[in-house]
Parts: sequence; structure tokens; C-alpha cells
Amino acid sequence: MNGRARILVVDDEPQIRRALSVGLRANGFTVDVAPTGEAALDALAVQTPDVVILDLGLPDMDGVDVIRQVREWSSVPILVLSVRGAERDKVTALDAGADDYLTKPFGMDELLARIRVALRRNGGQTAGEPVLRFGRLCIDLVAHTVTVRQQEVHLTPTEFELLRVLATNAGKVLTHRILLTRVWGPNAAEEVGYLRVYISQLRRKIEDDPVRPRYIVTEPGIGYRFRADPDAPLPRV
Repeated sequence: MNGRARILVVDDEPQIRRALSVGLRANGFTVDVAPTGEAALDALAVQTPDVVILDLGLPDMDGVDVIRQVREWSSVPILVLSVRGAERDKVTALDAGADDYLTKPFGMDELLARIRVALRRNGGQTAGEPVLRFGRLCIDLVAHTVTVRQQEVHLTPTEFELLRVLATNAGKVLTHRILLTRVWGPNAAEEVGYLRVYISQLRRKIEDDPVRPRYIVTEPGIGYRFRADPDAPLPRV
């Protein structure tokens, strides 16, 4: 199913590298490992993997610095897997360019689900496609129109831009700061309350039940995630 997708595991703990290598290979992935940040950057320079699983507590550099360096030249999906579970650590990694974040200890089933999401996003719809379809929702990026169940929904220009940013990053956790900066500019980076108002408005217009949203899911204390498959079971957060 994954077409022998290549995963780069970056972790300084031999037990974790071994456990991830065994589990991922058993599920059909090709696995490379790196024990340090420098080794990871070298591996990425030689052959870009389909997904990077990255620990933040590396012996030679912080994982966040690895993310920042990789993002200077690559958009490869980066899934952080770390013992750091504080919101500020998650936000820092996601703001630096990570796509997702799991806290150790973790379940292999959940990790595999997150990898599948990253692979679908990386190999599926992109911002360059004029029309994005997610179940009942259709977004025409050129005509700036949105339909739900084939019925056009009126969005303001700001609502449409917010939805565009979310949908073209489907499956990826977008922090409050990232969304505010991309939609309203750097001067609005701290206006989280403003963002919540617009998210609420969007949910009322595109969700079947705005109280239990299937498309725009809240990542508590961090931001939001747009779900490409709204009919699938909601992921455990």
C-alpha cells in the first residue's frame, strides 16, 4: 500500500531505533536510521525519504534546529516523536516546520496512522491543484468558490483564505501563529481570539455539526488540523 515508502528514523536511543525499525519494516516500509542531527542532515542530503521521524533530544543539536535547517531546502514531512510533551515544546517544533507531533510513549498503530496521513498529503493533493475535494466539501482555488453537498457556500475573502491555508495543508497541524501570520500577516501573530472567531464561522458554514467538527479539528493549546478524510474515525490526540 505504501509502495515501500522510505522512513528516516532520527533518535539517539538504540532501543527506540531498533523498535521503530522492526515495527516499520514489518509494515512494509524501508527504514534508514540516524543517531544524531548531523547524521540525519547527511542522510537527507544523500536521499530524501518520504517521511522523517525525529526525536528532539539529540546529542549534538536540538531537533528543532534540525527541522529549521531541513525546511531551508526541503518540504519532506517531519513527524516529531519526543518525550517533551509540554504545549510550548509542541508549538515550537510545529512553528519551526514540523508536520505532526507524537509524545513518547506512543502506540505503533497511532504512529502508523500519522505516517499514512503524511504520505497521503505528500503524494496527493497539493496547493497547485485548482480544485480540492474532501468528501462532501469541494474547494475551487481559482474561482474562489466552496460547495458542500454540491450546494455553494458563501465565504468572505478572509474565510476563504483561512480555509485555503488549512485545506492545502490537510493532515498537518498548523499552529495559531502559522495560521494568523499566513492569513492576516505577522502583525496579527498573537491574535488567537480573532482566529477562533473565524474558525467558528467556517465550521458553521462547512461542517454538518459545528459542535463536533469533522473537517477542522482543534489541537488543544496548539492550533488546528484539517482532516482530508472527514468520514474516518477521529484520531486520538
